[in-house]
This record gives sequence, structure tokens and C-alpha cells, in this order.
Amino acid sequence: MTAAIDRRAIPPHARETLWHAADGHAIRRIDWLEAGAGDAFARGSILFLPGRGDNYEKYLEACEEWHRAGWVVTASDWRGQAGSGRLGTDATTGHVGDFGIWIDDLATLWRDWQPATPGPHVLVAHSMGGHLALRAAAEGRVKPDALVLVAPMLGMASPPLPLPALQALAGMMTRLGPPTRPAWKWSEKPGEIPAEREALLTHDPERYADELWWRERRPELVMGPGSWRWVERAYASSRALFVPGLMERLAVPTLMVATTADRLVKFGAVARACARLPRCELVRFGPEARHEILRETDPVRARAMTAIADFLDRAAPPPATPPGTP
Repeated sequence: MTAAIDRRAIPPHARETLWHAADGHAIRRIDWLEAGAGDAFARGSILFLPGRGDNYEKYLEACEEWHRAGWVVTASDWRGQAGSGRLGTDATTGHVGDFGIWIDDLATLWRDWQPATPGPHVLVAHSMGGHLALRAAAEGRVKPDALVLVAPMLGMASPPLPLPALQALAGMMTRLGPPTRPAWKWSEKPGEIPAEREALLTHDPERYADELWWRERRPELVMGPGSWRWVERAYASSRALFVPGLMERLAVPTLMVATTADRLVKFGAVARACARLPRCELVRFGPEARHEILRETDPVRARAMTAIADFLDRAAPPPATPPGTP
């Protein structure tokens, strides 16, 4: 019988360490290093990247499931989030000067990680991580064998205005006050998580409670709103990603998993991006799923994880004969 996964513990066969970006900034990572997992008989390797304000602790369950299926798994923070420092002027606002900083960091991590792990190599990313992973792949900064994007932030929930207008409005806000200030209210009480937040993320109260448990025990994981500079740069990065011809050149097999009920990212933008990619498949959920599909109720999670496994069996199959086999 397969042992249950403890979502509130770092697996004993996983190791938390730091890696260093090109400028020396220390960034957390976790690697599943069970004896034998990295040898020639491994299914392949997955690099998982979370979303804005996220941390890899929230995705221990998914990463452990992939590891048990034979994958070597690595997950990483983004610079300035979770346990990897802050880029703004306070401990909770998510700030960045430009999304290109994160693209550069991903390229550095991929350059070091890919040759050190067995193929095929798969990049899996959630929300903002999905935006950055797609842009990095489309711009040739990373070259995965397959790409899986879960609720990718390819269009933010925002007023129905063209991207240039949205960016211009956000740019004006960065000039009307410190660009590092929060772009939206977090709670009436500073530091308190809004009561309606759970309704944006998942139908599963136990998995939502897991995140709060980790935040209590690791206060450095706590993050609230993005800064106005983050908002402006998010719109700028979306414009760069949707430039005509860019996505059309990306030949990497891609799976997008998204829900029409998402209130944080626009499903329509996900569908449009998938239609532009030459080798993209879209798994569509409805009101049964909120934004954090990999942290949803068991039936939703099972469908999403099965869809990912089936896609990878087709798009990034293991070698027919393990290296070194006579």
C-alpha cells in the first residue's frame, strides 16, 4: 500500500538548499533525492515553479506524487518571494523591478539543473510561474522537452481595457507614489489574511489550511499584494509575450490546465495563447475548480494530475531502453 503524503512535512528523501543567481542572490530550492531516483532508470526530471506570492511548500503533495511516479523533482522559489528575500521596502508586498529579472534567474537555474538531471526535462509552472516559464521558453532562454502550465497568468483579472491602456494606468500609479507600495488592499488589519481569499484559490478547506499552517511555522513565507511596479511590469511582460509571431515559433509540446471559473487570471487569455502555440493542448475545468487546481478537491486534482501524466507519456516519453542496458 502506498504511504499517504504528509502535506505538512518536508519528505525525508527531499533536501532544501540554496542556489545562487548570476548576481549572487540566494534562492531556495528543494530536490527529491531519494536513493536511486537520479540514476539512469529515472522517468525523467521535472522543474516546478510556483506563482506570485507562492512557496514550494504548497506543492509538496504534487511534487511527491511526481517523484513516486519515477521523476526526479526540483522546485524553487522566485527571487523576492517566500524564503528568498524581498525586493521591496517591506516584508509582505511582492515587488520586482522587471519580470526580466525572473526570466534571467530561470535561465540560470535551468542551465545548471538540466545537465545535472536525467532527461526528458519538463518545466511545470503555476500562475505567474506559468507566465514566466512560457515567456522563457518562447524567447529561447530555456529549452524543455515539454511544458506544463497550470492556471498560467497570461491575462490578469482586470478592467476590460487593452493591454497598453492597462499598462499606462499602472505606470501612472507608479508615479503618483512609491512604486513599491501595495497595489491593492490585503486586509483591514495589517498582516491578516482576507477572509475571502480561500474562495479565490480552492474548494478544499484542508489544503487551504495547509498553507496557513506553513505560514505560521515559517513566517518568511507570508506575502500579500503585489506592488504597483509589479502590476505595471506584469502588463509589460504580457505585451512582450503576446507580440505577433513569438508564441507561433515555440515548437515545445505544451499542456495548459485552466478553469473558466478562475477569478485571478483570465481563461480567455489562456485559450488564445494555447491556440497560437503549434503544439498546445488545453484541459478545461469549470466551476468545480478555482485558481489553485493542483490544490483542489481530490476529484479535481486527480483529473488534473492524470491529464499531466498522460500528456507527459506522449510528449516526453522515457527512453525505450534505459541508458547502459545491454
